[in-house]
Amino acid sequence: MFGIFRRVCAGRFATLRRATRAAFEAPRGRRKRTGEKIIATYTEWQRIEKKYLFSTPIAYALRHRLEAVLREDAHNGPEGYIVRSLYFDTVSDADFFDKIEGLEQRRKVRLRVYPPNLRSVKLEFKEKGGVYQRKRSLNISAEDARALIRRDFSVLLRLEHPLAAELFGILSAEVYLPRCIVEYRRRAFLAPGSDTRLTFDSHIRAGEGCLDLFAPVLYLHPALDPSDITLEVKYSHFLFGYIRDTLGEYGKTERSVSKYCLSRQISYVQT
Repeated sequence: MFGIFRRVCAGRFATLRRATRAAFEAPRGRRKRTGEKIIATYTEWQRIEKKYLFSTPIAYALRHRLEAVLREDAHNGPEGYIVRSLYFDTVSDADFFDKIEGLEQRRKVRLRVYPPNLRSVKLEFKEKGGVYQRKRSLNISAEDARALIRRDFSVLLRLEHPLAAELFGILSAEVYLPRCIVEYRRRAFLAPGSDTRLTFDSHIRAGEGCLDLFAPVLYLHPALDPSDITLEVKYSHFLFGYIRDTLGEYGKTERSVSKYCLSRQISYVQT
């Protein structure tokens, strides 16, 4: 009932969102500078995402097998790379509860950086509908990201892109707040000849105390057993048989492993 009430309230702002989006309607891609407007680089994905949970020894064995047939991501170092995300949610944590309650239509808003590079920031909007996930992303400046963390959403109006306008309407009308930071180490692989991407994520840590996305050091707590590693398999249309068969040999079923929900659940532990 609580989830229905939230969605009814959110529906009241739909007209505002559509109007704001229409006011800034523009084609996808890189935009030209006009006066004080800022260039925004835009990317969009729509794909299926499957998640699995493995113990470290099993994950290493699986990764060793896949390394023989997949191509490493260009950003991988010897141990992969670091991902740090700051998630926003409504004052009533609507996005968190939509995921916990298993609603088909749900979303996430986050800022993402890749330490030690803290100059380039991605503003990402993920929406799930059925089996497909849609992710839209804008590269923004660190200065604008800091403004968003302060809840100064007006900086989005300087970006000549409809996604910025849409997010301005959503974040403002539905009272979004910065909620938590999640950081982990990722090792990514690509399947040649397709857009299939597999990522092994380990050392998943989170915190709600300090929300400084650009802090050199963050004191975070484990959001998942340190001996566990998550595998995400992402593809647009079909999964190659050799990948599907290799995963099948390990007898794992798909799991609902949300890093955001893992990081927030500590706030809702009943004592």
